[in-house]
Amino acid sequence: MVFTSPYMSTAVKTGFITGIIGLAEGIAVGRSFAMYKNYNIDGNKEMLAFGVMNIVGSLTSCYLTTGPFSRSAVNFNAGCKTVVSNIVMAIGVMFTLLFLTPLFHYTPLVVLSSIIISAMLGLIDYQAAIHLWNVDKFDFLVCMSAYFGVVFGSVEIGLVVAVVISIARLLLFVSRPRTALKGNIPNSMIYRNTEQYPYSRTIPGLLILEIDSPIYFANAGYLRERITRWINEEEERVKTSGENSLQYVILDMSAVGNIDTSGISMMEEIKKIIDRKELKLVLANPKGEVVKKLTRSKFIDNLGKEWMFLTVAEAVEACSFMLHTLKTQAASKGEPWNNV
Repeated sequence: MVFTSPYMSTAVKTGFITGIIGLAEGIAVGRSFAMYKNYNIDGNKEMLAFGVMNIVGSLTSCYLTTGPFSRSAVNFNAGCKTVVSNIVMAIGVMFTLLFLTPLFHYTPLVVLSSIIISAMLGLIDYQAAIHLWNVDKFDFLVCMSAYFGVVFGSVEIGLVVAVVISIARLLLFVSRPRTALKGNIPNSMIYRNTEQYPYSRTIPGLLILEIDSPIYFANAGYLRERITRWINEEEERVKTSGENSLQYVILDMSAVGNIDTSGISMMEEIKKIIDRKELKLVLANPKGEVVKKLTRSKFIDNLGKEWMFLTVAEAVEACSFMLHTLKTQAASKGEPWNNV
């Protein structure tokens, strides 16, 4: 009867949520002090300690045990070194509640808060915030969001805001991975991003694209659109400049650590698009896990194992040889090269 009560259900849910937030707060506070004092903490041991404390405390109807930032800051500034300080503090709090409470009845709350504020000011690292601003504006936004959430709300609100913004950033990066056009560094067999290395040169008749993340359902559609757009733009550029027509599309998959079924479907769609344009798809340096899944899905059989290479340089060399062969055959027949 007790467990079916809606009020008990709400209380249990509230207690569970409070416990999770308190656990996150305690671990976050521990990591903050660990970074400040240059030592390491084990998250598993921290969670085990919180769990044991709360289980023991629940036997005597004790409130949830956490590691609040305010009291930790006061202890830190008071010079506490070991957990003995918590025992002394507990005895002091018990003695105060039993005998000294009337003396603090008329003490303004602002006096009590000033003690906590003065202790916390010493923990604010202004140089770290300036460093974040100079290095990554988004990380600075997360930092400031957590800071103002704690100052104007609570530690829980600050943590929730920072986590939500961080997850949103992660989802944005995963769903919109970077793709880049690669070119050859002069007098070498190295191929790099043409935006990062403006002096790198593209290879006539070849389009070399780099995919810079694993391929999942979250980014498969975006990658299909980006690769298709790269191909269309390259064909338009070739027509405008009068260069040799595009014949091969090389995908550098060095950074593709994994691929799911949606990614495999995307690769199959890309191959169909390239086939309709009478081009050839070439893969360079796919990882072992990616090769296994592409093989199981019969994509490799459809593509042809001869169109997979260990490096971009080997793929370019093979495609260039094929282009030279086609060009020679066209010349012997008296056909224009661009119509081949």
